[in-house]
Amino acid sequence: MSASVLFDTPGPKARVRNRIYAVVGTLAILALLAVSVVRLADKGHFDPAMWDIFNYAGIRQNIADALLATLKAFGLAAVGSLVLGVLLAVARLSDHTPVRVVATGFIEIFRSIPLLITIYAVWVAFLVDYSMWALAIGLSIYNGCVQAEVLRAGVNAVPKGQREAAYALGMSKTQVMTTVLLPQAVRAMLPTIISQLVVTLKDTSLGFVILYPELLYSARLIASNTQVNGQYPYVSTIVVFGAIYIALCLALSALATWIEKRGRRSKTGVLASDTAAKEVVLAADPGQAFGNTAGGGFDGPDGPGISKN
Repeated sequence: MSASVLFDTPGPKARVRNRIYAVVGTLAILALLAVSVVRLADKGHFDPAMWDIFNYAGIRQNIADALLATLKAFGLAAVGSLVLGVLLAVARLSDHTPVRVVATGFIEIFRSIPLLITIYAVWVAFLVDYSMWALAIGLSIYNGCVQAEVLRAGVNAVPKGQREAAYALGMSKTQVMTTVLLPQAVRAMLPTIISQLVVTLKDTSLGFVILYPELLYSARLIASNTQVNGQYPYVSTIVVFGAIYIALCLALSALATWIEKRGRRSKTGVLASDTAAKEVVLAADPGQAFGNTAGGGFDGPDGPGISKN
C-alpha cells in the first residue's frame, strides 16, 4: 500500500465504502433531477410552444443585439484588464518603494471590494449615461488586479539565472523585464490568464444592474414579458442563454489551447536561449569560447587547432 503526503491510499474496505457512497450519491442526484423534470413538465415548461418563441424575429434580433453588446463589453474589459495587469505587475516588482507601495495598495483594495460594487460605483460616480464603459472599466479594474498577481507569480517563477545572464549582457532593467521575464511569465501562466478571461466574460452578466443590455438583461426581459399558455418561459430562456454562455466560454478555452500548442511548437525561445548562453560565455571569458573542450568547442574565426564538431 503506497501513501503520499496529502493522501493515504484507501484499503480494500475503504474502496468498497467509497464505491457505495458514489453509487448512492449518483442515484440521489438522478432522483432529484427526475423529480425536477417531472414537476416542470407538469407545469408545461417543456411544451413546444415554450421553445417556439425563439423563432420570432424580434426575439432573435434581441438575442443577437445582446450577444454583440456582451462581446463589446468583454473585448474592452479583456484588453483593459491585461494592460492594467501588466502595469500593476511591473509596478509591484519595481525597486522603487513608493511605486511598489501604491501598486500593492491598489491591488489589495480592489481585489477586496466586490466586483458588483465597483461596477455600480463607477457607473453612479462617472458614467451614468455610458453603461457599457462603466461595466468595462469596473471589470478591467478588478480583473486587472487579479491578472497582475498572476503575472507577478509568473515573473517570480522564472529562474534567477536568466535574469542574471541578461544583466551580464548589459541589459537595462526595462529590457530584462520586457524581453526576458514577461514573455516567459505570460507563456507559463497562459492557462491561468485565459481562465481569468473566462471569468471576465461571465462577469459581464453583472451589467444588468446598471441597465446594460447584455445577455442576462435580455434574458430577464424575454422571460418576464413573454407569456405562453399563461406561463412565463423561464426554463427555455435559461437553457438557451445558458447554452450561449457555455459556447462562448468553450470558444475562448479552445483559443487558449490553440495558442498554448502553437507556443510549444515555436522554437524561438530555444534558439534565443542558446544564443544568450553563448553571449554570456563570451562576456565572462572570451578565451573559453575559442578554446578546446572535452566535447568540442565553438568555431573560431580562423586559424588551426580549433575544435569543430
